[in-house]
Amino acid sequence: MYMTRIVLLPAYEPEPGMLDLIAELSGQGFQIIVVNDGSSDACRSLFLEASQSAVVLHHPANRGKGAALRTGLAYIREHFSAPYAVLTMDADGQHTVPDALRVLALAEAEPDCLALGCRRFTGQVPLRSRFGNRVTRIVFRLAAGLDVSDTQTGLRAFTDRLTDRMLAIPGDRYEYEMNVLMTCARDGVPVRELPIETIYENNNAGSHFHPLRDSFRIYKEILKFSASSLVSFAVDYGLFCLFLPLFGSEIAANITARVCSAAVNFTLNKHLVFGSRGHTWQAALRYAALAAGILVCNTALLTFLTEVCGIDSHLSKILTELALFAVSFAVQRMCIFKRKA
Repeated sequence: MYMTRIVLLPAYEPEPGMLDLIAELSGQGFQIIVVNDGSSDACRSLFLEASQSAVVLHHPANRGKGAALRTGLAYIREHFSAPYAVLTMDADGQHTVPDALRVLALAEAEPDCLALGCRRFTGQVPLRSRFGNRVTRIVFRLAAGLDVSDTQTGLRAFTDRLTDRMLAIPGDRYEYEMNVLMTCARDGVPVRELPIETIYENNNAGSHFHPLRDSFRIYKEILKFSASSLVSFAVDYGLFCLFLPLFGSEIAANITARVCSAAVNFTLNKHLVFGSRGHTWQAALRYAALAAGILVCNTALLTFLTEVCGIDSHLSKILTELALFAVSFAVQRMCIFKRKA
């Protein structure tokens, strides 16, 4: 079935090379949507020239890449009829048109999937890009249980079947792209990868990614979960230390402390971390099942460390909690506190 091919370019303070990219895409028959995300007056002539080959939408002030992508998607949903395929690209020259065509073809072949053009990070790659991707890949694997080799790629493609889902995903800046991956992992949307060429113009000087500010936005969900877990651990560990001399048993002290701290953890995660708006009793039942499973694993591992390995009870408790942290996060994020699209 023939699909209309649409390219969506979010642009903030673009370089003149954006016009060359638009010309090449236009030559391939794409419908092109450019979103000027509050660029300065110095870029006015670039967008004016771009409007000869593309639809140019404007944000009066900079709102962020995620907001620009949703503005473009809202326009596409309103002005294009299905079936169509959407390709998002960066306007800074990091993506080639041949690679874009390959990624788009993958999405057209599997219309229910999200197709990613993933950089290989070989050769002359800026250190911040190489390090940032490696850290984010690990964080995402812990959070979502899915291994994506390039979580920060802006070269993505999907069909009209996913447009509504993409519009409902929160995040106005760079965190939006991570939220897209988290949502796809949570909802079982297939994520497919294709290797693409890695291009960094001027050592990636044209990137508007702020390492500290934008990294915090990307990681804030797992950071909030970590803070919640730390509070719950403090409650758990404090009660464990209190009950241990009273009960004289690591197992009894551990079970009692876990039940008390689980109530604290559930409340924090539901309202502050995941922002779940679902029925509390349904989430509570799912959480109780998880807590029971974690408790069994927790008690078994604690017993193994103390009785078989001979490790001090207090240290064993800390090691046990660390070991089960990632499992707890992934299950709560994917199954218990799912956000409705």
